[in-house]
Amino acid sequence: MAALLDTHALVWLLEGNEHLGETSRDLVRAAATNRTLYVSAITPWETSMLVTKGRLAFNREVGQWLNVALAMPGMSLIPLSVEISVASTRLPGDFHADPADRIIVATARQFGATLITEDKLILDYAQAGHVQVHRAGL
Repeated sequence: MAALLDTHALVWLLEGNEHLGETSRDLVRAAATNRTLYVSAITPWETSMLVTKGRLAFNREVGQWLNVALAMPGMSLIPLSVEISVASTRLPGDFHADPADRIIVATARQFGATLITEDKLILDYAQAGHVQVHRAGL
């Protein structure tokens, strides 16, 4: 199964945060083993913005942290393609306007990946059947 990490799920994974549940960790390990563990191209930007705003801090410079994160075995950074960019503006149903979330959801849909997230708005959107998710806390 392909898995896409939402930004907070990536942070929780790399920081060893217990908010990322054991089932989610198992999914991450399985996807990494199959080389189908993904991060959206918007995630480094979103992570850097959170650091800049003081909402997130690491024990090293954010660029170094991201390079270490993205070098994890089995993990791939999915580039922001024209298709994903356009799809993010045409998501079915009712989804909020946050551009990072829209790109992450569009990326998951484009790659048929399960999005690992605890974002309530994304979880609600998934209830309508528009994206496959797994609750990060499980």
